[in-house]
Amino acid sequence: MTPLHSILLRSDQRVRISFLISVLSAIAPIHCAYASTVNGLWPTPTIDRWMYPFNSTPGTRPVISTFGSMPGAPEFDSRDGQFIIAYDTTSQVTAGLGASNYTITSARLTIEFANNLVIAYDPTPDGWQTFLATGDPEYQADTDAGQSIDLFGCGFRNGFTSATFLENSPYATPNNPMASGVRNAYAMSFNSAGTAIDVSNNPRERFEPRRFATGQIAGLPSGSLIAQNTPMYFDLDLADSTVQGYLRSSLNDGKLFFVVSSLTFVEQQGGNFPAFYAKENALVQFQLARAAALQITVSIGPSCAPADINCDNLVNGLDLAFVLSGWGSSGLGDINDDGITDGVDLTTLLSGWLP
Repeated sequence: MTPLHSILLRSDQRVRISFLISVLSAIAPIHCAYASTVNGLWPTPTIDRWMYPFNSTPGTRPVISTFGSMPGAPEFDSRDGQFIIAYDTTSQVTAGLGASNYTITSARLTIEFANNLVIAYDPTPDGWQTFLATGDPEYQADTDAGQSIDLFGCGFRNGFTSATFLENSPYATPNNPMASGVRNAYAMSFNSAGTAIDVSNNPRERFEPRRFATGQIAGLPSGSLIAQNTPMYFDLDLADSTVQGYLRSSLNDGKLFFVVSSLTFVEQQGGNFPAFYAKENALVQFQLARAAALQITVSIGPSCAPADINCDNLVNGLDLAFVLSGWGSSGLGDINDDGITDGVDLTTLLSGWLP
């Protein structure tokens, strides 16, 4: 048993405890930095943009569709029609605190279908091999109905950033609508090294992208046709450190961008593909349909070990003062949150002692 244990276990030594608290408190002032939790809800995006080379109405189109280019085609991006969604998060989450001070515990994006019974629901991604030309040696047939709708982050090129890209910013600089890999804002994810990459051509480049999420529809069986006004939600993979890092950096910047895309099969000048309501849609304006909505729960504040009560990255006498001063009651010294500050909390603190 350590001397500190003895002090606490002997009731006749409370004077010593009080003296120890006063000494520890005199060493340095205790500045407590505790995390706060924000449950953010943005029912309407700041930006929703159809990112397609032949979109003549960027930022004002009422319906936005996603689809792929023809399998094996050398022109256009494989993920041809992309849906860019962005939120100014500063109204609910304070920006500029440093990316490490944001910990996202839940994040869901919800979009709503604007077309009716033309798209088969596919809740699972298909491999890139299914989007090759049928004559390609690596081609594999798609064994289920439909193609998934995927969520990614947003990357920028040609000098654009999340702060400067607007709904009516140019598609490419210069704009060659037939070219691939040129769009100023694009579906972005991370490779195995954690480097941000453009995933707009993953079938052509023959790799499987790390999706932030794949669209899900509650209660709808796989392969069923999707009815108009059906919500599709994307629960972001927060266990992926690259996704968590992307969200943290975005909240620190105050602007959070996403890209919804799919490799839905199309034909030249035709085909059925998913379409979603934009905020400019009249049905959205009259509250008969919904634009893309974002829900995020974020803990704001330094991440620290449970025993580091004042979050100064040390477990030392200042933290001990909290335990001793709250002994026998609940409060900040109750490290394990069982309703009482006692020997269990002291043991936790001593095991992590970093003077």
